[in-house]
Amino acid sequence: MSAGKSGPGPSREQTGTDRLAAVLRPVRAGNGFEEALEQILQIVRLGLVADGERLPAERELAERLGISRVMLREVLKALAEQDLVVSRRGRYGGTFVRLPQPPEEGVEAPVHLRRKASGPGEEVDVLDTLRFREVLETGAAELCASRGLSEAEAARLRAALDATRDAALPDYRRSDTLFHLTLVELAECPSLTAQYAAVRAKVNDLLGRIPLLVRNLEHAQLQHAALVDAVLAGDPEQARAVTREHCAGTAALLRGFLG
Repeated sequence: MSAGKSGPGPSREQTGTDRLAAVLRPVRAGNGFEEALEQILQIVRLGLVADGERLPAERELAERLGISRVMLREVLKALAEQDLVVSRRGRYGGTFVRLPQPPEEGVEAPVHLRRKASGPGEEVDVLDTLRFREVLETGAAELCASRGLSEAEAARLRAALDATRDAALPDYRRSDTLFHLTLVELAECPSLTAQYAAVRAKVNDLLGRIPLLVRNLEHAQLQHAALVDAVLAGDPEQARAVTREHCAGTAALLRGFLG
C-alpha cells in the first residue's frame, strides 16, 4: 500500500454501534426488562439507529445490556408488538427500527416526560411526581413492616394482592392501584394516604398513555408478592428495598415510552 493511502474505514453499521456506547450500559438485575427496553427506546428517540436501520445483533445487544438473550428477545418482542421494530430473517436479516408515523391532524402527539399538561391551566412535573411517589410508597412499606399488621390487616393486604393476580388485563391497573392504596392505608397515617392518592392519580394518567406489557406485569406481580412477604415478615429494610425497585421499574417504562 502506498504512503498516505489509508485502509478501509469503518462501516456504517460499525460507526453506528460505536455511537451506542453513550447510551447502552449494563442494567440492574431487579428491573432488567424495563431498563433494557428504556435504553433501546432511547437509542431510537435519539436517532442513533435511524428509521429502517438495523439494531446491533442480539448477542452484542445482550452483552452491552448485561442481560440474557432470552430476556432481550422478550424486550424486542414487546417493541415489535408496538410496531417500533420489525424482525427479518435471512442473510441480511435482523431487527430493524420502525419509527411511528407523525400523528394525524387533531390527534394528540406523545408528551415529553419532563412536563405534561393534565388540565386547563395546570402543568405537572412528571419526574417530580415519580420521585414523590417513590418516597411515599417506600415510607408506607417501611411503616407497615415496622409496626406489624394484625391478622385482619394481613388478610386485607393478601386479598388486594390476589385481586391483582386474578385481574383481567383491562382491569389490571385498577387492581394494581387498589393494592398500593391498601398498603398505604395500612400504614395508618391519614396525611400520607391523602398525599399518595393525589400522586397516584397523576401516575395513573401517565400509565394510561403507555401499553400494557405482559412481561412487565408478570415482573410487577413478583415484586408485589415480595413486598407483601417483607411486610408480613416485619422486615422494613427489605420492604423498602422492594418498593424502591418496583417504583424504579415503572419509572423506566415511562421514561422509555414518554421521555
